[in-house]
Amino acid sequence: MAVKKAKAKKKNTAKKATPPEKKLVAIKDKYTKTAILSEIAANTDLTKKQVGNVLDELSDLINRHIRKKAAGEFTLPGLLKIKTVKRPARKARKGVANPFRPGELMDVAAKPASIKVKVLPLKGLKEMVE
Repeated sequence: MAVKKAKAKKKNTAKKATPPEKKLVAIKDKYTKTAILSEIAANTDLTKKQVGNVLDELSDLINRHIRKKAAGEFTLPGLLKIKTVKRPARKARKGVANPFRPGELMDVAAKPASIKVKVLPLKGLKEMVE
């Protein structure tokens, strides 16, 4: 009787080579639009013009999401959510207590209905600050 030896399958124990983590250095001064374009272009394989086109297209995309008769909400995954909030009209009021001068009464003018833009930070953006 011949005893057959089962070949042991070798598992690939070699770990995948991961690129080293990028060292994120704090930036002391606020960047201008040109500085932002230059920085992104330097860190990617894109030219400044291509980066500018990407940012312009992102702006157009946000505009198409939050304009009138649109979804009213745009999410940049992991970073922020931009949404529109409808504020109802407020009637004029007379004889309201003045919060800045106790004891005085004041009149509050009527305000028409309006649409406000609200920007909410998401988890990824909140974690960047911690």
